Amino acid sequence: MAEPQKSPIGQGVDDALTACRGGWHVIRTRGPSQVQFWFIALLVGIAASFAAIGFRFGIETFQAWLYQTDDVAYLRSNAARLDWWWVLLIPMAGGLAVGVILNRFTDDGRVRSVADVIEGAALYDGRVEARKGLMSTLASFVTLSTGGSTGREGPVVHLAAIISTYVSRLIRADGITGRDLMGCAVAAAVSASFNAPIAGALFALEVVLRHFAVHAFAPIVIASVAGTVINRSVYGDVTEFLIPNQNVLAFYVELPAFLILGLLCGLVAVVLMRAIFWADTMGTALQTRWRIPRYLRPMIAGTLLGALAIYYPHIIGVGYETTSDALTGRLVMHEAIVFVFIKIIAVAITMAGRMGGGVFSPSLMVGAMTGLAFGMVATGIFPDVSGEGTLYALAGMGAVTAAVLGAPISTTLIVFELTGDWQTGIAVMVSVSLSSALASKLVHRSFFLTQLERRGVHLAAGPQAYLLGTFRVASVMRAKDHPKAADPQTCAALILEGTYISQDLMLDQAMPILEATGSSFIPVVIPATDEGPPELRGALFQVDVLRAFNRALAATAAEEHS
Repeated sequence: MAEPQKSPIGQGVDDALTACRGGWHVIRTRGPSQVQFWFIALLVGIAASFAAIGFRFGIETFQAWLYQTDDVAYLRSNAARLDWWWVLLIPMAGGLAVGVILNRFTDDGRVRSVADVIEGAALYDGRVEARKGLMSTLASFVTLSTGGSTGREGPVVHLAAIISTYVSRLIRADGITGRDLMGCAVAAAVSASFNAPIAGALFALEVVLRHFAVHAFAPIVIASVAGTVINRSVYGDVTEFLIPNQNVLAFYVELPAFLILGLLCGLVAVVLMRAIFWADTMGTALQTRWRIPRYLRPMIAGTLLGALAIYYPHIIGVGYETTSDALTGRLVMHEAIVFVFIKIIAVAITMAGRMGGGVFSPSLMVGAMTGLAFGMVATGIFPDVSGEGTLYALAGMGAVTAAVLGAPISTTLIVFELTGDWQTGIAVMVSVSLSSALASKLVHRSFFLTQLERRGVHLAAGPQAYLLGTFRVASVMRAKDHPKAADPQTCAALILEGTYISQDLMLDQAMPILEATGSSFIPVVIPATDEGPPELRGALFQVDVLRAFNRALAATAAEEHS
């Protein structure tokens, strides 16, 4: 019996579904085309934008409830009116919650953040840890909601990377596609979080991908614009900071002052970064010596923060109220100087306590107060040839932040977009350039790359330093049945001497061992067990390592210049 003929509408629906299934199959097996990729990039950007907005809204809602305020923009002022025991208790309880979360869901008690996204882009084809990342986002959410002295950009960037990782796995994206999707997600998240579309796109390129390839630019811009549209539909077309006075630069006469400010801000940025790393090292040493349970470390940090906040509520949260006071000149000089050191101490305690968060917002606050204090001195010495002191606060904000992030281009632009003041670009650019140049010589280029360097991930020196670490010995070695395999007797003699490597090593670990032998190859084995000696699996030849390394360098160069 013949099947009944479908109506034109039904047939059209069936054809559309068939086309979609066929298109999905092509995407999963061959990868997306350029147009398909742009569409996927837009969807990833929208998802990351809503995640960033939701993260920000949740923090503001929870902060308003805990600190009993209707406007979290004035969190510091409201916290100053609360009972001292409540100000102490909130971050203490938040630290305990963070400790429990990280102890239960991570194996090292460490919060994932921007540095892990950079590592994922460089070493893992644009993928990051999803489960640990989500728990890190939750921990950072608790930290920021309960007064932790960090910023929200770190967890937002990692949350966006988790979204792109899921999509990359879903479509089986290759390395270039996965990294580009990660850049799209990060750009959208930064843009949605700070209403800064230009800086969001450039942050993804400059900090995360660390190149400005043309093939990545268009989809990242598309995603970043989507983030801005979503931000403005929720919060309106307003800047994060309002600067009432028009800053004017007495160009030729005043410019040397901004050169000096740039050098000063570079040093302040280095102090901020080294204080964080020193506190983290000290915290780990004390935790080991006194055998403090891992879950109590964030609570101890929260207790110290709460005690500090009783006297200095300026350290609570991202600190936008105090930053705004610096940009509008509502602080006196001794306040600005004291708050610089207090904020650095508070950030170091928060980060050393493994409580989570980012360094962008603290850098803005420290930089604005550094610039304001310097500006008061400069305008006091040369009042007839100087502009507004708040101009120095604006330049200082950009200079410290650029040095910490290692991102002079995107930071310069984000300062403009956060303040809406485009008339003082020369002053900001001069300060940013010198601070970044100085700080990069005293640390491993940026806070994030120094974090990775401390964990043994050598990204700061460039691809030539880390590419070997992306290959396993097993993927490059010649097996025993290879046509040009190593001589079995020679391999056996080397194994008896103890000269061999495991097939599970990475090439960057194997190469020093191979070079130390002075031989053209080294045996590769399965390590010995109680049941028997090492089992020969093949040999690693130096020429094969160099060939794999050259191909990886060529592929990296092709991606960065395409």
